[in-house]
Amino acid sequence: MDFIEAIILGIIQGLTEFLPISSSGHLEIANKLLNNKIGSENLLLIIVLHFGTAVSTLIVFKQDIMNIIHEFVNVKRNEKSSSFVLKIIYSMIPVVIVGLVFEEQIQNLFKGNLILVGFMLIITGLLLFLTDSQKSIKKNVSTKNAIIIGVSQAIAILPGISRSGATISTAVLLGIKKNQAAKFSFLMVVPIIIGKIIKDLATGDISYKEEMFPILIIGFLSSLITGIIACKLMIKIVENSKLKYFSIYCFLIGIICITTQI
Repeated sequence: MDFIEAIILGIIQGLTEFLPISSSGHLEIANKLLNNKIGSENLLLIIVLHFGTAVSTLIVFKQDIMNIIHEFVNVKRNEKSSSFVLKIIYSMIPVVIVGLVFEEQIQNLFKGNLILVGFMLIITGLLLFLTDSQKSIKKNVSTKNAIIIGVSQAIAILPGISRSGATISTAVLLGIKKNQAAKFSFLMVVPIIIGKIIKDLATGDISYKEEMFPILIIGFLSSLITGIIACKLMIKIVENSKLKYFSIYCFLIGIICITTQI
């Protein structure tokens, strides 16, 4: 792994974590193209890249997060903010259950199976296509909807299913306001990413060498900066109903993966 590869993977992670084209699917494709096998050193880089996108979410929504925290811990606890925190927690339940129960099976999916990635990208494209034509009913996120969106997030563990695409599409199809759908989608994943990082660091077979430090920093900054740009861009894309362009992209990349396996 060198600086150029770390920058490329950081850009891919930063863009695809927020843009609805599947970060896991594109990292699988990138690893295939770069002839990288996910070993202990690469696992550490992937953890760092995900941490970069988590931090970018915190930066973009820093004011919202500070308001929620302030109101939640206030003596006169704000019912609306408390409810929002609980909905985030409810949305995490499906993915936590799936991650714990099917951990080994999930790991087996990430072994360069680009045919699987291709079919999942096509499914993502179909979701985006349906969402773009959906008129927003402008409902708020309810507890029931939070759990349903959480189920979509759990399904998006599959490489090629876009997490942001699946969760935002589900929210919009449920009639939730588009800007709120995007915000909820991005905020709900932060605790999951942080929890996964802690779990991987605690139990993963991770190798660290001192000479890796500059590469990890470059990868982190690449993922962070790209993530901030992509997160802000994605909010505008959802509000302006421009998901169809990403739908076409997912169809094309999915077909290429299936027919050529790159």
